[in-house]
Amino acid sequence: MYLGIDIGTSGTKTVLFDISGAVIAHSAKEYPLYHPQNGYAEQDPKDWANAVIDTVSDVMSKSGVPKEQVKGIGLSGQMHGLVMLDKECNVIRPAIIWCDQRTANECNEITERVGAERLVTITANPALTGFTASKILWVRKNEPENYQKCAHILLPKDYIRYVLTGEFATEVSDASGMQLLDVPKRRWSEEVLDKLEIDKTLLGKVYESPEITGFVTKEIAERTGLNAGTPVVGGAGDNAAAAVGTGTVENGKAFTTIGTSGVVYAHTSKLSIDPKGRVHTFCCAVPNCWHIMGVTQGAGLSLKWFRDNFCEAEKLTAKNMGVDEYYLMDKEAEKSPIGANRLIYLPYLMGERTPHLDPNARGVFFGLSAMHEKRDLIRAVMEGVSYSLRDCLEIFREMGVEVGEMTVCGGGGNSPLWRSMLADLYNCPISITKSKEGPALGAAILAMVGTGAYSSVSEACKAIVKTKESCVPDSKNSAQYDKYYAIYRKLYPVLKEQFSELSEI
Repeated sequence: MYLGIDIGTSGTKTVLFDISGAVIAHSAKEYPLYHPQNGYAEQDPKDWANAVIDTVSDVMSKSGVPKEQVKGIGLSGQMHGLVMLDKECNVIRPAIIWCDQRTANECNEITERVGAERLVTITANPALTGFTASKILWVRKNEPENYQKCAHILLPKDYIRYVLTGEFATEVSDASGMQLLDVPKRRWSEEVLDKLEIDKTLLGKVYESPEITGFVTKEIAERTGLNAGTPVVGGAGDNAAAAVGTGTVENGKAFTTIGTSGVVYAHTSKLSIDPKGRVHTFCCAVPNCWHIMGVTQGAGLSLKWFRDNFCEAEKLTAKNMGVDEYYLMDKEAEKSPIGANRLIYLPYLMGERTPHLDPNARGVFFGLSAMHEKRDLIRAVMEGVSYSLRDCLEIFREMGVEVGEMTVCGGGGNSPLWRSMLADLYNCPISITKSKEGPALGAAILAMVGTGAYSSVSEACKAIVKTKESCVPDSKNSAQYDKYYAIYRKLYPVLKEQFSELSEI
């Protein structure tokens, strides 16, 4: 048996799998996200730790599996978050997480210190507000007393690794999103650290994703029902773990995930960097391979925001019917035609990464009129997210990265309507995997490889990951979507200056 633990933005999910990838037991626990100011996003790392301990304990209790049968643990988690610990390993301040947009000035400073071209050459990405390095500089500048206390800098899942094992470590896929890693060489960049004046001793040791990084401590074993000494492997950032969980570990394979953020991800065995910095190149969970990734900040977040603010009736009806709220929203959106009766949504609730790299971008409903009903707004939100994901895929094609197989995962992937939108907009078939566990399964597979159950990530995925129903594009629908997509692409350039002006008020 193998545990996959996924420390997400909305909650933590822990799943126990057998060697074939079958789910034995699972447990999830939510926690809050804090917005102390417009554009800020923070979480309490202690919430993550409590959620992990509670869900692991719950899974072990539910499964009835002897603790000795759990042979390894893999970790997956939200990327880019800044966790700072003092010398006594206490959390100094709330974690500044991936969707926080406060660090535009620090990004400019990073670019000036390292050089724009040199930064992309080393870290494979331009300076971005979501990445960890700019967060570190922000704390140093704005909270010097907290920076002085800092003895350890960790990513969210790597904080959980410390909680489980007492080890300070990370792995290449998650570390790639810190803007401190030499991505081609898969190690910390002495040059970047020196130019940014960040002490390398604050950072953990870098491993490959399937490598064993530590072992469960006696204290955690007693609190969770695990066996002391259970190996914990490097694991992966959420998207790299999802790639493993969907079998996207070979050239020509790609996936789309619609979680809080939205991602289009393609595997490559050859390092490929977009010189314009519109998409991200990171080390992937397969040793000596990389991935190209486009990100839209507000994917599932957009639909959740709409649900939480405008769908009380759907929530109540869903509860009475015993169905998911999003299922009812799906059914409503189906009643609206392609193009949502000439309504277009820009999903920039938390700024945007691909392809605009603009922390000041904000959400927009364009074309709203008195004729529009709630169903149109729901569909427009779903279509707007899909247009943003299409933006990512178009850049892959421009870079010459061929995508022959596309799978979809994440909460949004459960929607048949959303899958059909993607098939029509991408103009390629969309498959879903039989397992819905995504990152948790990917993390568990890495634990299987790291503990010797399989010889490689590719071998494990071929044995475990299976796809089912495929959604085929409809040429008539694709032609209709293309008309709206063309308008969608023109809106951001027109509004860019106004987004900036609005942020200054």
